[in-house]
Amino acid sequence: MTERAMQESTLLLLTALADAPRHGYALIGEVDAISGGRVRMRTGTLYGALDRLLQQELIEIAAEEVVDGRARRTYALTAAGREVLAVEAERLRTVAAEAQRRLGTAAVRPRGAGA
Repeated sequence: MTERAMQESTLLLLTALADAPRHGYALIGEVDAISGGRVRMRTGTLYGALDRLLQQELIEIAAEEVVDGRARRTYALTAAGREVLAVEAERLRTVAAEAQRRLGTAAVRPRGAGA
């Protein structure tokens, strides 16, 4: 990964896999839950992102099975994926802490007051 901020969909998918392997449909539900319903991932977007994360070796296929005549893959976070997620979580924590610090110490000015 580069040093630029991680795309939200990547962050949400890696977070959804951080505690347990999951299949695609479960990942859609986890992303919805983690984002508080703000992000609803479509199937095409999900599988495109999963393919990209597989190529980057941030996730791996943990299991494959046939359910109702269709192949179902279960995905898991790799050690590299766990590390990338931890780095991004720390980056976000640092930025959020600084934002809170600045909001807490900034002088509150009435609207329309000059700077």
